Amino acid sequence: MVIRNALPVPAALEPGIGFSVRRILRIGIVLLGLQVTAGQILSLGAGGLAMVAVTLVTTFLAIRLAGRALGVEKSLTDLIAAGTSICGASAVIAANTVVRGRQEHVAYAVACVTIFGSISMLAYPLLAAPLALDPRAYGLWAGGTIHEVAQVVAASFQSGEIAGHYGTISKLARVVMLAPLIMALAVSMRERNEDAAGTGRRPSAPMPWFVLGFVAMMAVNSAVTIPPAIAGDMQTITNMLLAMALAAMGLQTDIGKLRAEGWRPLALGASAGCSSPPSATPCCASSASDAQEPLTLRRKTERAAARPQKSLARPIHV
Repeated sequence: MVIRNALPVPAALEPGIGFSVRRILRIGIVLLGLQVTAGQILSLGAGGLAMVAVTLVTTFLAIRLAGRALGVEKSLTDLIAAGTSICGASAVIAANTVVRGRQEHVAYAVACVTIFGSISMLAYPLLAAPLALDPRAYGLWAGGTIHEVAQVVAASFQSGEIAGHYGTISKLARVVMLAPLIMALAVSMRERNEDAAGTGRRPSAPMPWFVLGFVAMMAVNSAVTIPPAIAGDMQTITNMLLAMALAAMGLQTDIGKLRAEGWRPLALGASAGCSSPPSATPCCASSASDAQEPLTLRRKTERAAARPQKSLARPIHV
């Protein structure tokens, strides 16, 4: 964005910028499916999955209602809602393939989820003790509400390995919901366009077929064991492609137009952090039986409980 607003962007670069925003972005989202497996998601158990689903839906709908009350444009509201409820910047740029908001809207939404997600990353570890959340409940809360995957990992592992594993897996469950959310947005946009047209014909609307590629990659990762070295390389490539898409969007963003959006979208992004209260987490977390806990996590808990008492005298560093 700094380059776009400080220096003129040569016209010869425009085709490449457009290619990155459209094609490179979709390839990156498809490869994102290689970072999660069905087994990881199912290991949360019925209670954990219910908590993630309920939190996601209520967060998305609450932000939409708040955006309407604040008078924020629908496209910008949908982008902030997607980024907050799913997986941060990746969800914002994926949702924009359907919402088709201005690049300034994308930049504003990415800024919102980054800023307020970082605040949550720092604040959540301080709230675990006052809210009396055990490691499992805290991990589910952090993974179910903090925006970016990296932010969830940083916040959840501060309360121990058990909390970190539950936080990471519940966050990956939200990432999986990216595909149905984008498809639902596509249907919603199609119906909205039809109502606006006022005709009996169904107007053309973007259909994000690339999300099927995301699901296919997740299925492959679930059925086939990918060697760690290859999985690491694929994650690096995925991050690079998404970074290229974000950089291309920055080259299309006018800061003057971004400033013209005013304070209302910023207030909407701040209110998004209040739309996922932790009070529901312990209830949902406790509803899953011990048999539904991931086996590796249960063994870790048992080993931790069986440690000699003298280990408790050692200082704990966070």
